[in-house]
Amino acid sequence: MQLNNADKLIERLKQLHSGIRAAIMRRRAQVPLERLARAVETTESDVQFDIDVAAEERILEFCRNWAETDGVCFVLVAEGISRSPGGTERVVFPESEMEDRADFALIVDPIDGTRELMYDKRSAWALSGIAPYRPTGCTLADIEIAVQTELPPSKQTLADTLMATTSSTTVGERVDLTSGEVVGTFRPTPSGERRLDQSFATVSKFFPGGKELAARIEELLAERIVGPVRDGRAAIFDDEYISIGGQFYELIMGHDRFIADIRPLMAEWLASRGIEFGLCAHPYDLCTELVARQAGVLVSRPDGRPLDAPLDTVTNVGWVGYANEALKDLIEPHLQEVMAEVLSHSS
Repeated sequence: MQLNNADKLIERLKQLHSGIRAAIMRRRAQVPLERLARAVETTESDVQFDIDVAAEERILEFCRNWAETDGVCFVLVAEGISRSPGGTERVVFPESEMEDRADFALIVDPIDGTRELMYDKRSAWALSGIAPYRPTGCTLADIEIAVQTELPPSKQTLADTLMATTSSTTVGERVDLTSGEVVGTFRPTPSGERRLDQSFATVSKFFPGGKELAARIEELLAERIVGPVRDGRAAIFDDEYISIGGQFYELIMGHDRFIADIRPLMAEWLASRGIEFGLCAHPYDLCTELVARQAGVLVSRPDGRPLDAPLDTVTNVGWVGYANEALKDLIEPHLQEVMAEVLSHSS
């Protein structure tokens, strides 16, 4: 099944994201930074901070109006909005309807990169993906429309939105936040370079717990691809951007050439030894993978298989992104070998 009225659905997602951004900007102007960074709730999937609350309230209001205005029925999956017996956070709109009447499923991460944004360090991203509704359950692979919108720090006056469908390439818009006007459109291009030397390439290790394993994998991978470290020379640089949407953006825009988030593998390895692991990425963090893919970025599971996961808020998901096919051919075999070596021999 393919969704109808893709242009209209994209416009609705852009409106949703603009509303989220406006709500965050208002909240940021009203309360001090310390309060924005205050934890207010711990869900099964993550910690909710004060800055998250305004965004979540905006989503519910927008979806009620969307369903009424357009006469559509859909399922919303988003962190913090509701709690079903199975632990999945989902609501049907209109709220009087049964889920089996839904036309599509909408998965949203209102602030992907909360920790970056709440300290006013770096842009976070609003992420949304739409998939045709399936009674048996939708997955990331079913998403046919995706939009990600920049939520910038207070000193930034320009912000980007990237959007894609399964039948179109990725396009971007740049908005002047002081006027609200679109000041430019563009087609982003990932790097065409075939080497990692003198580039940003990262194995994600955002939080304590598993950092040592990730760093060991990163060190061995770099050595096998670009050679041993030489005195006075930095061959590869890493960027711990605590936002999957932000990492996608860096790959899409040609800034990064390779990113691997293998936290679920490390979590499983540590759990087998009775050690708890912290936060992993979830499907809502990766719901704009379509935007990266339609721009030319190659995204897969850490084992090389196609990326897929149910549209929920709790499943742990690992992923690897390559800026182009040549880099995937260069890196993937070494990555597989290094992961197997480190995770089988580490004590």
